[in-house]
Amino acid sequence: MLEIIKLLRLDKPTGIFLLFWPCAWGLAIGSSSTNDRNLFYYYLILFFLGSIFMRSAGCVYNDIIDRNIDAKVLRTKSRPIAIGSISTTSGWVIILLLICASLIILFQFNLNSIIFGLSSGLLVIAYPFMKRITYWPQLFLGFAFNWGVILGWLVLENTFSLIPILLYASAIIWTVGYDTIYGAQDIKDDLKIGVKSTSIKFEKKMKLFLSACYAISSFLLLLTLTLLSANFITYILALLSGFILFAQVLLYDDKNNKKNSKLFALNNYYGLSIFLTLLLAINHG
Repeated sequence: MLEIIKLLRLDKPTGIFLLFWPCAWGLAIGSSSTNDRNLFYYYLILFFLGSIFMRSAGCVYNDIIDRNIDAKVLRTKSRPIAIGSISTTSGWVIILLLICASLIILFQFNLNSIIFGLSSGLLVIAYPFMKRITYWPQLFLGFAFNWGVILGWLVLENTFSLIPILLYASAIIWTVGYDTIYGAQDIKDDLKIGVKSTSIKFEKKMKLFLSACYAISSFLLLLTLTLLSANFITYILALLSGFILFAQVLLYDDKNNKKNSKLFALNNYYGLSIFLTLLLAINHG
């Protein structure tokens, strides 16, 4: 059982919430179209369960694809598939079960949401190969990990709009920033293996790069609030939430991986704070 927990990363729930918050953001900005709060909370629960299933499936899939790489990286060399305590065949079976559970949730939504949700599979499949061919795998992770922004909007609005697209773009750049901090833990091993990342590309200008990512993400968030006709207090809350991001820039230490791992985890609080900010923008804009 312990090996399954490690395989699914249930002992490290940060990734679950980082997948869930963009979904919650999408639901928040789409909630103006319904006065049924029970429906909103029902969808919120479904998205949380879906985040658990899809993040777990993604972890198993990545471990299968990266099993030879993981065995050479200090942080990942003890993963179950890398050490052979769980076979790749068992891994594929677990993925299938998790995808089935995810599909049951997805089919609770409208047709546009179902089609859009299914299309994210292409990004998920491609993601683990990106670090082999580009220094920007974090950007591809951003596209895949934040699909829920638009999906959450579609579930309630059932049509596309500039508002969720702007918020999606903000979330993508946010992900590039925090996953660059996360990837910095593996720079030495990744260089030996020959895989790429923004952590390696911007190793010498890390704080400048992180500042640029978080500034652009914050700007796009403020544009989203403008389209939502948010009030002054909402802008203040969004700016205060930005301190969580820029604290990561100030406190980043390329010689302290343990500290940087904690900085990465701070993004859960950012995700929560933006969710509450967006709810305020919708209800009191």
